[in-house]
Amino acid sequence: MKSFALVTVALIALVATPVLARTPEQVAEAALKAAPVFDGHNDVPIQLRGRFGNVIGEFDFNDTTHTGPEHSEGRTMHTDLTRLRKGMVGAQFWSVYVSADLSEPQAVQATLEQIDVTRRLVARYPNDLQFALTAKDVEDSLKRGRIASLMGIEGGHSIGGSLGVLRQMYDLGVRYMTLTHSKTLSWVDSATDAPKHGGLNDFGRDVIREMNRIGMLVDLSHVSEETMHDVLDVAKAPVIFSHSGARAINGHARNVPDSVLARLPQNGGIVMVVGLPGFLSEPARQWFGSRQAEKAKLEALWPGQPKEVADRLKAWDDANPLPLATIGDMADHIDHVRKVAGIDYIGIGGDYDGMPTGPVGMEDVAGYPALFVELARRGYSQADLEKISMRNALRVMKAAEAYAASQRGMPPVESPVE
Repeated sequence: MKSFALVTVALIALVATPVLARTPEQVAEAALKAAPVFDGHNDVPIQLRGRFGNVIGEFDFNDTTHTGPEHSEGRTMHTDLTRLRKGMVGAQFWSVYVSADLSEPQAVQATLEQIDVTRRLVARYPNDLQFALTAKDVEDSLKRGRIASLMGIEGGHSIGGSLGVLRQMYDLGVRYMTLTHSKTLSWVDSATDAPKHGGLNDFGRDVIREMNRIGMLVDLSHVSEETMHDVLDVAKAPVIFSHSGARAINGHARNVPDSVLARLPQNGGIVMVVGLPGFLSEPARQWFGSRQAEKAKLEALWPGQPKEVADRLKAWDDANPLPLATIGDMADHIDHVRKVAGIDYIGIGGDYDGMPTGPVGMEDVAGYPALFVELARRGYSQADLEKISMRNALRVMKAAEAYAASQRGMPPVESPVE
């Protein structure tokens, strides 16, 4: 009886002992250890072109903190292996971007050069980076402690209006294509250029069908709202927004409107929320608009006097500092996507090395854990955070691969060449 009483007392004490709640830091850390960040968009390849002419024999990707203002970008690079590790990045889509101002033949050549330099960079660091083509490759990379490295083309000008070139880009390892960048093309409307097609034309719809057939993800960042809807009408596989925010939080045309967010669950796609301050902070967006208007006014008032314009614009800048975007702003976009589309349709697409800086506290790729701590503070569970960091992106890849596998018996979509 005495032993029974002691056991009873011990059990009561155990039940009465409060379970210590984990801190947001602990929740975020556990989530990122289980599912490191799968980032949808990083512009290191164009930095290699712009800064080094793609000559990378002496480029040290372990530490790029010395690539400072003396280079053409006027800032230090955001990305290196040390900071990727600190940022808990487990998989990275490297953006194969070339200027939309290039002619299509020039764009195709430049894209091939950027694919080449990206693959050479990955090959130089086999202990840290592993080239990946499939979701299984990503999972294998994680098991080996390496950062899975994938490629996405940023802009349909890179295929030169050719489905044959599209297929060859896929064979070289490209796993998504942003349909357009800053300019409307002959087959697709951009978010930031005058529309010509009301979204997609017939060839544009063929591009979507062929991308789905071969298993290349359709990226809707940079396209117009009409294009987004046209793609969702045609697509048989999940789409991605590789680096976009929510337009309800920041009204920039580059962000995703609620009308599209509401359709994402049916498609199964994902918005990989961007870190670019001008797309995050509405006060920052308003500031940029006001500054552009001020510049235009000064140029009209002081024609042929560039120094006068520059001096007066500097005075305006001094009197009107740019509102800074914060980690909280980025979390607000994630909150909104969750509210309209759901937790299963959110990812991360930082856009590092394609912008001047990330938000305060996330200025470079090392800052991702701070975002996940903020989300944990807002009540996101570890399972929620794992979906946002990696699991949703992997699901989308697997679904696109499964659809492509179901189409193996189907012939390629063909279009006549000129």
